[in-house]
Amino acid sequence: MKTRISSIILVLICTIFTSIGQVFYKFGANKLTLNFMAILTNYELIIGLILYGTSALLLIIALKNGELSVLYPIIATSYIWVSILSSIFFLEIINIYKIIGIIFIMVGVTSVGIGGKK
Repeated sequence: MKTRISSIILVLICTIFTSIGQVFYKFGANKLTLNFMAILTNYELIIGLILYGTSALLLIIALKNGELSVLYPIIATSYIWVSILSSIFFLEIINIYKIIGIIFIMVGVTSVGIGGKK
């Protein structure tokens, strides 16, 4: 079965939710203590978990109408989103090595997507 455009868009949205969830994990981790109750009341971690759960549901829906071998590599784009978001929220530097890595990810995901067409 061919991968539908809607499935690809759902997986891309999934990667954005996952990446934003990772940002919330980082915010939550910065406030983390070893107290179990502090973990349960850490709203950043809870939001991160909710975003991850939502992302998983979107991925399941996308997989219903698409090829796993085409859709799953798109998840690698979350590395791109995390690099961008971490530079915005945590002032992390995107150096030349990260840019090269991002280019490789984009080329790889595109190649797999083109290779999945019948």
